[in-house]
Amino acid sequence: MWDLLIRRARLATMTPGSPWGELPGAPPAGPDGLPLGALAVTDGQIAWLGPDGALPAGGAARLELDAEERLLTPGLVDCHTHLIHAGSRAAEWGERLAGASYEELAARGGGILSTVRATRAAGFDGLLAASRPRLDALLADGVTTVEVKSGYGLDLDTELTMLRVARRLGQLLPVTVRTTYLGAHAVPPEFAGRADAYLDFIIDRLLPAVAGGLADALDAYCEPHAFSAAQVNRLFSAAARHGLPVKLHAEQRSDSGGAALVAARRGLSADHLEHLSPAGVRALAAAGTVAVLLPGAYLHLRETRPPPVAALRAAGVPMAVATDLNPGTSPLGSITAAMNLACTLFGLTPAEALAGATRHGARALGLLDRGVLAPGRRADLALWDVEHPADLCGRLALPALATRVVAGAVHHAPIR
Repeated sequence: MWDLLIRRARLATMTPGSPWGELPGAPPAGPDGLPLGALAVTDGQIAWLGPDGALPAGGAARLELDAEERLLTPGLVDCHTHLIHAGSRAAEWGERLAGASYEELAARGGGILSTVRATRAAGFDGLLAASRPRLDALLADGVTTVEVKSGYGLDLDTELTMLRVARRLGQLLPVTVRTTYLGAHAVPPEFAGRADAYLDFIIDRLLPAVAGGLADALDAYCEPHAFSAAQVNRLFSAAARHGLPVKLHAEQRSDSGGAALVAARRGLSADHLEHLSPAGVRALAAAGTVAVLLPGAYLHLRETRPPPVAALRAAGVPMAVATDLNPGTSPLGSITAAMNLACTLFGLTPAEALAGATRHGARALGLLDRGVLAPGRRADLALWDVEHPADLCGRLALPALATRVVAGAVHHAPIR
């Protein structure tokens, strides 16, 4: 007796080996080449998967759903967000449209520090109220796992508050929330001109406070106007002493050697990568570190140099796709829109984009129990009202989700 049985689904398993994954024993059906199949769930895990006609004799479930030949995929994974924040930076966007650079705005106290001031003033309740609708939007877009960063507090109290809000969101909503401590996002005003002293503060005060269960990983921003590779390396050494996995904002505005640095630490991911060098590509490939592509920031900042996708593809580097949801450089609250932009701006195929928001996104968070449809994997699923899996990438902001399943529990999409 299974807990859940989904029948007559067009299965995009996203297992490696073919564009949309494989279902052993099932002949292709339909113009999209996807097999019709069934999936059974017990105790939050996929217990059986196969052709609909090959269900074990006597197999039954407490809840059975007829997918009516809808598309069934793994639940989507948004592996890079800054969704907890307060305040608006729309005025700065207007200045950038008029010609101001990101660095110019940051130098006069705008950019990240603008959001820091608003976030420090918001408190736990204010941040929770502001952030929940953003997460609701991602869930309505098929997300079942989301990463949430701190980094808009840059002091002890607010950084801890941000991580606690993230944990609370994971308790309130049907989604897995993975938290990342991003204290080295910018140098706060009280440490202006003293970046190394601020790193001392992070290493001595913040890391011990977040490593006990508030943070699942550590991130940093490696750029000339933020933190150097040497400074980040020092921070990574401290993270290792606390057992925290690392990831990095790398090569977004310049080639600062961040990708090679995080790869040398066997880091989870290197994110952005518009200025990634051939040596950086080789380092990521050798380490198995995921390249996280963030086309929302590329679009919003009006960048002209895309990440070297062809080189990453040729080297076999897994490429994830994420929203980078944040108030200043990627106000993007749709993972499927991010998939579309990854195809149209960076040249990913639709199958690569979907893999980037499923199995590779999960790998970028160190979660190897999800992201594909296979027995023994976590039963995080998304059922879609689309004709072809490429439609998940081929449309912008058009509702497509029919049902989400999180750890085997069914959650219907909200009415729009």
